[in-house]
Amino acid sequence: MAQEIEIEFKNLLTKKEYEFLLTKLPFPNGQEQINYYFETPDLRLRTLGSALRIRKKKDMYQLTLKQPYQDGLLETHDELTDEEAREWMNGNPIPKEYTTKQLNNMGIEVSDLQYYGSLQTTRREYKEKGIIYVLDHSKYHDQEDYELEIEATDKESGLKAMDTILHTFGIDKKDTPNKIARFFQSLEN
Repeated sequence: MAQEIEIEFKNLLTKKEYEFLLTKLPFPNGQEQINYYFETPDLRLRTLGSALRIRKKKDMYQLTLKQPYQDGLLETHDELTDEEAREWMNGNPIPKEYTTKQLNNMGIEVSDLQYYGSLQTTRREYKEKGIIYVLDHSKYHDQEDYELEIEATDKESGLKAMDTILHTFGIDKKDTPNKIARFFQSLEN
């Protein structure tokens, strides 16, 4: 099955903090990606602490279901063609092997899902000593935000890397919901 465990730590940044980190850390030029978000009308995925998106990156589409798992998230992936991605966004979700199995285990049918919109991100990332450092600038619903993300193979090293950057550059630690939570929160405002 196309699955992986993701252990990540996030911290929202001000525009000034974001621009400062760009000058102090070896982030390359940004890559564009778009997340298309799906949910049931009664928000069952969110109730279960889960999320479903299609990510378009370099003209490739990947359907990803994120579910809570120990210290991180269990991500289940399926590749989509351009046509399949369009069908999903036009309200005709096409069942895919791995994500459909996981959704069914949660009591959710693919036909229950609705498209809610997209979030566009310019992502910069580099890897050092097994840790991935990410700076994201995201736009959605006439809003934009900036975020530092750390992806690690274990909770301890991820927390240490995040704390080191925040302390070194004098950035306050902020409560940071993930992108899909911020996206849906913006719908409610």
